[in-house]
Amino acid sequence: MMNRYRSILKIMFMMTFLLTQFITTVYADERESLEQLRNTTLSLIDMLVKEGVLSKTAAENLVKEAQAAKQSGKTDQEIADQVDSAADKVVRVQYVPESVKQQMKDEIKQDVMDNLNYKAGERLGVPEWIDRITPEGDLRLRYQREGFSSNNFPASSFNQLSIRNSSISNTTTDTSLWRVRARLGAKIKITDWLEGGVRASTGSLGDPISGNQNLDTSTGKYTFALDRAFLKAHPYQWATLSGGRMENPWFHTDLMWDPDLAFDGIAASASPKINENLSTFGTVGAFPIEQLQSSQSPKSVNGSNKWLYGAQGGIIWNLPFNSSLKLGIALYDFTNVEGKPNTVSDPNLNDNSVPAFHVKGNNTFDINENTAPTCGVSSSSYSAGCALASKFKVLNLIGQFDYARFNPVHVILTTDYIQNLGFDAHEILLRTGNVYQKETQGYQVKLAVGMPETLHKGDWQLFGAYKRLEADSTMDAFTDDDFNLGGTDTKGWIMGASYGLDKNVWTTVRWMSSSQISGYPLSIDTVFFDLQAKF
Repeated sequence: MMNRYRSILKIMFMMTFLLTQFITTVYADERESLEQLRNTTLSLIDMLVKEGVLSKTAAENLVKEAQAAKQSGKTDQEIADQVDSAADKVVRVQYVPESVKQQMKDEIKQDVMDNLNYKAGERLGVPEWIDRITPEGDLRLRYQREGFSSNNFPASSFNQLSIRNSSISNTTTDTSLWRVRARLGAKIKITDWLEGGVRASTGSLGDPISGNQNLDTSTGKYTFALDRAFLKAHPYQWATLSGGRMENPWFHTDLMWDPDLAFDGIAASASPKINENLSTFGTVGAFPIEQLQSSQSPKSVNGSNKWLYGAQGGIIWNLPFNSSLKLGIALYDFTNVEGKPNTVSDPNLNDNSVPAFHVKGNNTFDINENTAPTCGVSSSSYSAGCALASKFKVLNLIGQFDYARFNPVHVILTTDYIQNLGFDAHEILLRTGNVYQKETQGYQVKLAVGMPETLHKGDWQLFGAYKRLEADSTMDAFTDDDFNLGGTDTKGWIMGASYGLDKNVWTTVRWMSSSQISGYPLSIDTVFFDLQAKF
């Protein structure tokens, strides 16, 4: 129907234009032949018949009347006089301002869209709220090459002898892996002040920091589970309140937090402006790490839930040439994560103090040392007795200077420093009976040159970084799982490049070289080739 209306309007405009041309021709030269007008008129009548505006019978009558007028013997001058008289009766339209035209256009467009949505809903059963859902997702294909030093301890010895208990499966044999990560979700606009989101991802159900799946046909189907489910309120333009399983709410790098890590809990953020060039930001949050349930957990119910409480504040200073400086300071308090020894009278009293998930690097101790030692026997089950020796209260200082004088090329310098204020050697000795060296600091310096993101064809970025994470600088369970294959007690270099192949398609290559700081020897060189696409 809409196409038909467009065709009719098109024909009407053509007829008006030709009529105007004809009148002008008559005034300019009365000797001009009217034969061309006759042929054009016949063509227009034929087009009206094809579009269904005129019936074939009505068209034939119009042609007959035109032929009768020609046979009446009237001269061209008489016909021209009739046209001249008709021209005096033409209705002339007033000039319509552009603003009025645009308003009329918008109103017509809205009326048409409303009608189409109504018809679509009536025909297909599609509800109105479907327009408030925006799907999103991404895919990443990865080739990963892991190279191990010949000086490394075998994996079995490394896991059992080290007081920094780990579950690493390989420390000596170079390995190549082909991997994939897929994520699919949606953002939902519920009201003007409330939005939500859900996202599912590949990855192991027991691993909170990786969405990778190895390409192994023999393993069957991939695991695809929910890793985002949140509501976010905007009571003010400069403030948000979020709850559920959400993305990282902090200004951060991968020194302390893995990029794939989700945060379960609540967070409130604010970003008020002081003036055009200076603004502030702040975030507070509370996140349960482990909630103990007596009816569902196989562990002892003695003890308290494990939580992360955090607070961060900072400033953003807008500089000339679209450059900026962003500084932040944060304190993260991990409560009830330290281990507690079991007793002879109750050998399972504090089994729940063993972390549900850890990687490697943190100092640990055997909570069953007075009974049957289990630390290092099986770090993947609750019966394993390796618990964290230190408490964790981490101070984080972070800064980022984005120099955009050569826009679109940016020079971005990022520095990050952490220190675990919760480490207390005397308190650890009283609780565990063991003495540990104080290794509680970490830092990273990263320089990137190029586009901030490589989301368009031809975008590029080169980057390099140096990272150092001492054993108890932060919890090893949540650090980047690529560098040193995860964990703490490591140092080394990172170099890489990204290039945009097309819109939302890019490739990244990274080389990482890491080595153990003070534990048993472990050196790993890792290369990653990633092809990524998002929508």
